[in-house]
Amino acid sequence: MSIEDIKIVAVLDTAYQAAVARNDADAMAAILHPDMILVIGRGDVFTREDILRSARERDCEYERQVEDEGTQVVRMFGADTAIVTARLWLKGTTRGNEPFDRRLWFSDTYVRTPEGWRYAFGQASISLPPQ
Repeated sequence: MSIEDIKIVAVLDTAYQAAVARNDADAMAAILHPDMILVIGRGDVFTREDILRSARERDCEYERQVEDEGTQVVRMFGADTAIVTARLWLKGTTRGNEPFDRRLWFSDTYVRTPEGWRYAFGQASISLPPQ
């Protein structure tokens, strides 16, 4: 386990959340593994291309898409796998002008590739009860 790798993955995951908030598909694509899969709390499964299409088409406009301060933890498993867990605050509107404001827990799995660390698998909880 390398402290440097933990720092790199922590920064990368925070940068990914910021790219999602901006609907910056190019920045997201640079972080996502080519075979990336996301499973969300209600059971839907999204591929890398689904996620990038959603950003390009601006399916959501975000006011917030941030990890709650102090909740991020990076755990290394061997030299080439890292899992980030954090509580995420999502607030904004859908393309249909439906507002949303929710928090959830997520786990993001990063793998080391020849190009560097890439986000390969994500799983998000259902929305948490209001605080």
